[in-house]
This record gives sequence, structure tokens and C-alpha cells, in this order.
Amino acid sequence: MADRLYGLLAGFETPEAIDRAVRRARSAGYTEIRTYSPFPLHETHEVLGRGGLPVAVIAVLAGLFGACLQYFAQYWMNAIDWPLNVGGRPLNSWPAFIPPTLIVGMLWAAAAALIGMLALCRLPRLHHPLFAVPGFERASADRFFMCVLADDPRFDESATRSFLRELEPETVQDVPA
Repeated sequence: MADRLYGLLAGFETPEAIDRAVRRARSAGYTEIRTYSPFPLHETHEVLGRGGLPVAVIAVLAGLFGACLQYFAQYWMNAIDWPLNVGGRPLNSWPAFIPPTLIVGMLWAAAAALIGMLALCRLPRLHHPLFAVPGFERASADRFFMCVLADDPRFDESATRSFLRELEPETVQDVPA
């Protein structure tokens, strides 16, 4: 038994079983729940209330910022800093500024989406406490796991362990911190 726990891990055989377990854990008041499965579980994802919106917002805002920065850089260079009147064209030739502005905006959005996703997922992480749990490697093959974190305000080791056993999982294991 470890002095400190990351949480308690329950292993299930079917997606329906873990979906029922997550619903019961949420209704019991647990908020710090993580699930691990070999494929996405959309119903469980909705119950946990997590979405991909933050990465989309980061990408849109960074794309707009990059596009505005590119457009105003072109305007500054062509109309204010080094104006050249070639062939009588206007100094602020905005149609010529559009393709580079769109390209740079997309590059900023893509880079921000990648960096934002890595930051929100707390990656790169070379070690996670769950990697030390025997059998957890099956989360990428054929098993479904639910972890109630010790950071949960409702977490009490013995009460949470008995609650998880009531859900009839295959295993309930300690996850050392």
C-alpha cells in the first residue's frame, strides 16, 4: 500500500459496464473521474462533460491574430515604411495582401492548435502513475478503466473502494502517486 494515492482504478470488460459505472459515480457526487478505453466512448464523454472546444477557440483566436498581424505588417511595409509607387497602383493594395494573410493565418491556427492540444493534455509526459498498475496496458487493447482521483473532494479511500466494488468491476486497484 502506498503512502499517497493518485486514485483508485476499476477495470471493466464492456463499454456498457463502464458507461453505467461513470453515470453512477457522477450521480454519487464524484467529479474527478478519468476513463481509459481502446476506442472513444461518446456517451461516457458526454456524461463526464468534457469537450474539444478549448483547442478550437485557441486555433481561431491565434489564426485571427496571425492574419491581422500579417495584413498590418504588409500594410506597414508597403504604405508607410517603404512606399514604392510602381505602375500607379495604390500603396494599400489590399487584394494582393489577401493570399499571404490567409496562409499566415492558417499557419498560426495550426501551430496554436498543436501547442494548445499538447498543453491541455499536459504532454509530453514520460511517466504517468497509471503506467505502474498491472494490467493497465490492456486499456489500449480490450479493457475499459475508470479512475477516481484522490483529488476528488468526495474521495475517501475505504468508502470509494467499497463504492467501486458495488459497480461490479473485474478489478479495483490502488494507483500509487
